[in-house]
Amino acid sequence: MAEQLLAVAQGAVATEGVARLAVSGGNTPRRTFELLADPSGEFGTFPWDKTELFWVDERCVPPDDKDSNYRMTRLALLDKVPLAADRVFRIEGELDPHEAATRYEAVLRSRFELGAGQFPTFDLVALGMGPDGHTASLFPHTEGIHEAERIVIPNHVPQKETWRVTLTAPVINQGRQVVFLIGGADKAEVLSQVLSDKYDPETWPSQLIQPKTGKVLLLLDQAAATQLPPPDASGIGHLEITR
Repeated sequence: MAEQLLAVAQGAVATEGVARLAVSGGNTPRRTFELLADPSGEFGTFPWDKTELFWVDERCVPPDDKDSNYRMTRLALLDKVPLAADRVFRIEGELDPHEAATRYEAVLRSRFELGAGQFPTFDLVALGMGPDGHTASLFPHTEGIHEAERIVIPNHVPQKETWRVTLTAPVINQGRQVVFLIGGADKAEVLSQVLSDKYDPETWPSQLIQPKTGKVLLLLDQAAATQLPPPDASGIGHLEITR
């Protein structure tokens, strides 16, 4: 994932002058951020001075709360790299979720200079997937999975007795590069279901992610991939999913 972020950022800067990346929280991307934060490693050439960082979703907690996606990213990455504060656009999880969604959408509309009905186009959208098949904060059987017009929404998650603020599926699908980073044996069964022929996003919201580019990159550890088809004869794991 760190290699993908570096390559996409460098490419976007070369062609557009700025790289706009949307990242996710949780535990899985922590190591990615730690690698990017190491100035002595291969990622020391990251174009931080021309990067803008956004979040895919956020828990409704203050930015210093242990569950905050922003806090995890700050500790693992932002405190250690020369990314200017005015290029970091967090979701204000400490606010009422409806207000936080409205404010974040306003930020996106301003930064991307969007007109009515337009969605922002991120150079890369980094996603995870939960053992229940959710991605971003689009959880099974929640209203957010049906949203087709708004950019950012508050989404009530009754199974967790909480609210989340999240980008919607159409925004994620607008991304130039969409990457899932998935690890752990507890994801194996749900990943098999998400990639099966049966399309049921009400149960498996990750199935909503079908980018306009037609491509999704899955970065998996061996445990998460145990129930997928084996690599082809060339030894390259390549899976084509068509709906």
